[in-house]
Amino acid sequence: MKIIRTAAAEGTASDPKPSNPKLADFLCFAVYSANLAFGRAYKPLLDELGLTYTQYIAIVALWEQDSQTVSSLGEKLFLESNTLTPILKKLESMGYLRRQRDPTDERQVLISLTDAGRGLREKLGGRNLVKASGLSPEEFPKLQKAVVSLRNNLIKSKQDAPTGPSQAAKASA
Repeated sequence: MKIIRTAAAEGTASDPKPSNPKLADFLCFAVYSANLAFGRAYKPLLDELGLTYTQYIAIVALWEQDSQTVSSLGEKLFLESNTLTPILKKLESMGYLRRQRDPTDERQVLISLTDAGRGLREKLGGRNLVKASGLSPEEFPKLQKAVVSLRNNLIKSKQDAPTGPSQAAKASA
């Protein structure tokens, strides 16, 4: 796996070897620490609602598409079922959603918002972190698209990477 660093850590054309990279030079650390900063910035807003950030994004995904399977929701949130299920159980106990077996396929569990879950949107009153980001209305969607592109490329590179012995090793075995 190749470590992705910003240009400052990669050296210059006359110096192709990376200089002594600093933590701040790593793109992965910039994204990681920005994620932590988002969590801290959302905390007062979510504390008012009694939600964690992960519970909040599950609710937002259900506002977007109500009545979906646990597996579908997990794919959207990039969460495994064993991570998502306790979150959904907690949201159900809080009265924000219902979990029920799909009548057409008993193996699937459908997740649906309750009136209280839909009402959380009104409680938020359109508050978000766009202003707190310090980005202009033009910069915000560009950065969001760039981060999504980065995420998708990283996921694709993981899927494209060989997972076992190389084809040459298989042929000689």
